[in-house]
Amino acid sequence: MLRNLNRLILVPALVLAAAATTLVVAAVPANAAVVSVRVKGSLAAHGGAANWFGQTRTIKNNAKVTVTCKVSGQYLRGKTRQTAQWDRTTKGDYISHAYVNGNPKLPACVVVPPVVVAAPVAAVPMGPTGTMTNDQFLAASVPAAQQSQRETRVPTSVTLAQAILESGWGRSSLAANDKNFFGMKCFNNARGSYAVACKSYSTNECNAVGVCSPTVAAFRTYGSGLDSFRDHGMSIKSLARYAAAFNYTTNPNQFIAEVHKGGYATDPQYATKLIALMTKYNLYQYDVAV
Repeated sequence: MLRNLNRLILVPALVLAAAATTLVVAAVPANAAVVSVRVKGSLAAHGGAANWFGQTRTIKNNAKVTVTCKVSGQYLRGKTRQTAQWDRTTKGDYISHAYVNGNPKLPACVVVPPVVVAAPVAAVPMGPTGTMTNDQFLAASVPAAQQSQRETRVPTSVTLAQAILESGWGRSSLAANDKNFFGMKCFNNARGSYAVACKSYSTNECNAVGVCSPTVAAFRTYGSGLDSFRDHGMSIKSLARYAAAFNYTTNPNQFIAEVHKGGYATDPQYATKLIALMTKYNLYQYDVAV
């Protein structure tokens, strides 16, 4: 449980769902360290300590970067370690410590008083909460779905449509109570890398000809909506039966058709329903280039 809580430690710049303002907090070095480090792998620097902040530049593999202090941010598995630490560079942007060679001691960045600016759309980097309106649910889901696309290449539009359909816009008991927005199940009590437990729920299973019957199944429960999105994307990416879908990462309709063929859902109309949602709400506009 502690590991999952550590993943949820956010950076000094947060986007709040309930209010129409964005809380922006700058960070400055304490005891001004100046340390040169090298990165392992091509690495994107961001305006805040998480991948959902705007990318400021790309740092080449083995390039030298000068850093000054550290903050707690998005938990990542990188080339050198797994950590929530992000290092602030002398340019004022941030790199994940998960991609830094060596482990120099850096002072904590000092948080300065916040500046409140208008936010056109409320959003939550941690993902939806299960108690939102449709518009709030979509706005809160976009950053998590886009992060999943950057990490796994699963189109954002597909992920959003699946979250809407599987969770009923976040209002299903599974989503509202246990932050499972994709109906992810526990098989043989295996809950994967992101879920915290398994819990039984009543559900329906359909056979190949569309005949459905009630049953009880064990579903994964999560500490945050963001972990639910991560688990969903990684499951599609890691299972060989969905490999054909990744030939169509720029064609969301065909992507989900291939995922359906791979056995993702027992509903024979599953792909058709998702394409209808993607079209109705123009979810394609949220896809990112990866």
